[in-house]
Amino acid sequence: MKILNLAAKNGVYSCNVYLVLGSWNALRDMNTLVDVGRDPSLFERLDQASTGVGKKRVDQVILTHSHYDHAANLPAVRERYAPVVHAFSSSLEGVDSLLEDGEELRLGDRLFEVLHIPGHSYDSICLYCVEERVLFPGDTTLQIQTVGGSYEIGYVLGLEKLCRRDIRGIYPGHGDPILRNYNEVLRSTLRNVLCSMRQEDPSLARIWEDFDPRKECP
Repeated sequence: MKILNLAAKNGVYSCNVYLVLGSWNALRDMNTLVDVGRDPSLFERLDQASTGVGKKRVDQVILTHSHYDHAANLPAVRERYAPVVHAFSSSLEGVDSLLEDGEELRLGDRLFEVLHIPGHSYDSICLYCVEERVLFPGDTTLQIQTVGGSYEIGYVLGLEKLCRRDIRGIYPGHGDPILRNYNEVLRSTLRNVLCSMRQEDPSLARIWEDFDPRKECP
C-alpha cells in the first residue's frame, strides 16, 4: 500500500487529502481519495501522481465527514474523474454509497474497516487497516489529556473500539502523520473521557470495567 498526501502548504484552508494506491498499481487495486479538501490546486498534483497504466486515476472517494474543508472539491472531483463516492451522511449531493459502521472497503490493495465515531460531527468516520495497523481518523479527536467536560456517548463507544485495535500509524485530517505506536495515547484518552463521564452516565461503568478495571479516576 502507498499513501500520498496531496495537500499543499499554500495558505488555502483545507485538509489533508490522501491518495491510497496499491503497492504495484495492479488493475484490481482501488485508487482511493480519502477526503477531497477545498484547495483547487489538488488536481495538478493528482494528475501528476503515478496511478497505474490502464486504470482510472480515482476509483473512489471516501469522505471522513461532510465539513466543507474536507468535501468542497467533491463536485469538481466527480466531474473530472467520475469516482464512486462513499460517505456516512446523505446530506452531501453526489454521494453514491452510504457507509455503515463495521463495513469493509478496499483502499489500494488493502481492506479497511469503517468505524463510525460521532463527536467532531455526527457523520464522522475513521478507516482502519488491520494488516498495516493504519488509521485515517479524519478530524476525530484522539488525544485528550485532562479530565473534565462532557462527551457524546457515541464518541466514547467509538474510542473504546479504537482502543481494541492495534494502531501504529495515523494519517490525520490536519497535520503531519504520526508513525508510532499510538495505543497508550488512545487508552489514556479513553480513560480521561470515562472519568469525565462516569458520574454523568452510569451506563459507562461497564465500559470502564471492561477496558481497564485496575485504573481509578483521579
